[in-house]
Amino acid sequence: MRQLFPVTDQTPDAEAAKDTQWSLHELADAYAYPRTDGPWLRANMVSSLDGAGQHEGRSQPLSSETDMRVFGTLRALADAIVVGAETVRLEGYRPARARPEFAARREAAGQGPVAAIAVVTASLDLDFSLPLFASPLVPTLVLTGAAADPERIREAERGGAEVVVAGDGPGVEPERAVRALAERGFRRLLTEGGPRLLGQFVAADVLDELCLTVSPTLTAGDAQRIAGGPPVPVPQRFALTSLLEDAGFLYTRYRRI
Repeated sequence: MRQLFPVTDQTPDAEAAKDTQWSLHELADAYAYPRTDGPWLRANMVSSLDGAGQHEGRSQPLSSETDMRVFGTLRALADAIVVGAETVRLEGYRPARARPEFAARREAAGQGPVAAIAVVTASLDLDFSLPLFASPLVPTLVLTGAAADPERIREAERGGAEVVVAGDGPGVEPERAVRALAERGFRRLLTEGGPRLLGQFVAADVLDELCLTVSPTLTAGDAQRIAGGPPVPVPQRFALTSLLEDAGFLYTRYRRI
């Protein structure tokens, strides 16, 4: 792996960097959350060269070993991981696992042993007997609206989830979701999608940072982009803050301007 931006006199050429693997601590330093007074919402997504965010409904075919190391590092830095219910079902989400390599870093930052998973859902159409709800190290959060089915809410709570109301209707309002999580001490937020959820965060203008892996693959087909939903009135501008490269994969990091 090598850093292409910001450019330094330490940036190796592609051949010299070919067999260089960054340690998890180097990756954690490179992706550290900024110091802010309020919450910081970061997204982590992968895209093919032709703009697909998935292949056959899953993001894993676009990924790589290094991409998964970045994925794990971003999870280890977060207070909470925000994910849509459809992605939970498609990707077979499990609770975040404790990583001994990050234990001291999390303790120094005042964080718990792992990030909490926060599932965004209007219908609460989830299997609450799954390990994600029944046996996490920290309780899984379910974000829903005030008009959600009361029986489904009770079922979620019986399954061990903490239900958080973040909307006046059946669905979740992105601004309220971010605020509600911050009020519970979850300020370093990471969303892994899916595309519809990321599109909602973009449309609500609450996304602070995008970590996008550009995979050197072509998929064709009609897969969704990394963000879906109605377009925003004016394209939102983000600034490139870092760019890493490994085996043709580009690991970009953009922050809102």
